[in-house]
Amino acid sequence: MYKCNSRRLQALIEQFSQFGATGNGGVTRLSLSNEDVLARNYFCECCKALGMDIQVDDMGNIYATLPGKKNVPPIVMGSHLDSVEKGGKFDGVLGVLTAIEAIQAIKENDIEIDIPLTIINFTNEEGARFDPAMMSSGVITAKFDKDKMLQSTDKNGMSFREALQASGYKGKKENRLTEALAYLELHIEQGPVLEAKQCDIGVVEGVLGMVCYEITITGQSNHAGTTPMSMRKDPMIVASTILKELYEQLGKIDEQLVFTFGRMNVSPNIHTVIPNKVTFTIDSRHQKPEVMQQVEDILNALPETAGGCHIQPVKLWGRDTVYFDSAICNEVERACQSFGYSSHRMFSGAGHDAQYMASMVPSAMIFVPSIQGKSHCEEEETAFEDCAKGADILLETVLTLQTKFSMGETYTLH
Repeated sequence: MYKCNSRRLQALIEQFSQFGATGNGGVTRLSLSNEDVLARNYFCECCKALGMDIQVDDMGNIYATLPGKKNVPPIVMGSHLDSVEKGGKFDGVLGVLTAIEAIQAIKENDIEIDIPLTIINFTNEEGARFDPAMMSSGVITAKFDKDKMLQSTDKNGMSFREALQASGYKGKKENRLTEALAYLELHIEQGPVLEAKQCDIGVVEGVLGMVCYEITITGQSNHAGTTPMSMRKDPMIVASTILKELYEQLGKIDEQLVFTFGRMNVSPNIHTVIPNKVTFTIDSRHQKPEVMQQVEDILNALPETAGGCHIQPVKLWGRDTVYFDSAICNEVERACQSFGYSSHRMFSGAGHDAQYMASMVPSAMIFVPSIQGKSHCEEEETAFEDCAKGADILLETVLTLQTKFSMGETYTLH
């Protein structure tokens, strides 16, 4: 077995954390921003120094490929370099950097490869600057319409099309990845499970299905000081009642179900005025479709009226549970056993490019622990030792797949 160089990986992580550093240990590196372009440029420098060929597609996705002896589709690794605002220095970027380190280990150990190896940096995975998240992996896997994505605008009115052109990373459609033998994405867990279980590695079997609804309660605005309580049509009071009832009902369905009331808007949002409208969202996630159906049944069974207000639930979007390739997951687990690293089979509650890639190529993910489960914040932290263990597993899995693919084995889409 070959191991990655933990000190070299740590130095690489620290170097990339300077692109968009916030000063509080975090990173703001929004997609196609100046900071993102600097990170992209350095990524290309690192890969070229390893003898990799660089190509860029029409969505700005970067592909760095180490040729193999055989002219066959590649084994692909990767993730994304962009971050949320005041995010952490591990989210996304770690998948790219551990892939670079895996290639470094292959080169320094003079390991001959038959199957080409490609590292992908996906554009706008976070969706923090341009909606939606996982935009460019979604385009190349036909989940999103490219023309609509190009029209997405940031808070300053700049379109994705304009930002892509200005970045210098607008490539050609013919450079898109269309075929691969396998896709592996390493990521921090972004949750507390691995740390709580004291496990080194998460073997990710899929991404949870989810549904997002917006509930709108419409009432009547009036003067806060002159309208008797008994004569009000106050959507805020109705909303608070509904929130409490939904919390109790959904909490009884399944202990693995997670749900979040994440956004609330109140109109006109003036302290001397009774609101006329309140909207709030509920995001719910679970592996089993029958559980998700129970959630939707409860939301759609809300009364049409209450407290003199009108209630309307609207489904914003949803996704089915995505299952990764079980055979590749088994290879990840075997790699953990070979190194003596403890592992835990699990599903991801967060979305990743891998969930779209899984519809095009046999895919799997590798998780490393997040300290206190924190992510999408400046306090996000993962021990460098755990990053190195993840890189070891990524390398070992890739080399195992190299051998099996060279012998004619294949994996099928699930």
